[in-house]
Amino acid sequence: MEKFRVLEIKQSVFADNDKRADELRKELKEKKVFLLNLMSSPGAGKTTTLARTVEQLRDEMRIGVMEADIDSDVDARAMAELGVKTIQLHTGGMCHLDAGMTAQGLEGLRTGDIDLAILENVGNLVCPAEFDTGAARNVMILSVPEGDDKPLKYPLMFSICDVVLINKIDVLPYFDFDMDICRQNILMRNPIARIIPVCARTGEGIDAWTDWLRAQVEEWRR
Repeated sequence: MEKFRVLEIKQSVFADNDKRADELRKELKEKKVFLLNLMSSPGAGKTTTLARTVEQLRDEMRIGVMEADIDSDVDARAMAELGVKTIQLHTGGMCHLDAGMTAQGLEGLRTGDIDLAILENVGNLVCPAEFDTGAARNVMILSVPEGDDKPLKYPLMFSICDVVLINKIDVLPYFDFDMDICRQNILMRNPIARIIPVCARTGEGIDAWTDWLRAQVEEWRR
């Protein structure tokens, strides 16, 4: 029987990306630019939540937004209409951004006059969790219609996030979603995660979220 070698390349790919991510974080720290990586599944409310966030903070800090999608510029146009610097990143079919791609996006965004750069990552609960983008903080959105069991099914995503926003709380009466069980499931994966229930559509809970983000940006820039 012919012998063959098995090469494990996944580890080296991640190792190279982690090194670039650390370098990018250091560069952004020196420039006093806070990079937020915002993740969720499709339809969880990333863009609506981001719009609320921009509306709350745009008079206090200079914001730039990078919209990552496999195709289209729908989200980028929505952000541009809010008056913030925005660029669209097309991934060419890839389901995530890595540190190198993020660095390219930041170059296009021209971060010299930005305090807060927000990356709206590709809608996906798997791939984006595997690749460090160089962000200062990771945040994900879980929407009520998705169910309270998602932290059990997608452990890595919940384990890497500093904040979990539980969105669409206005529809809680209509779905089999237990907030207490969801909290338990999240904290089982990530005991230090900050959990903030919000409704991006009505604005409920957004103040608590933007208060957290504002404090993080201020601390990073100090």
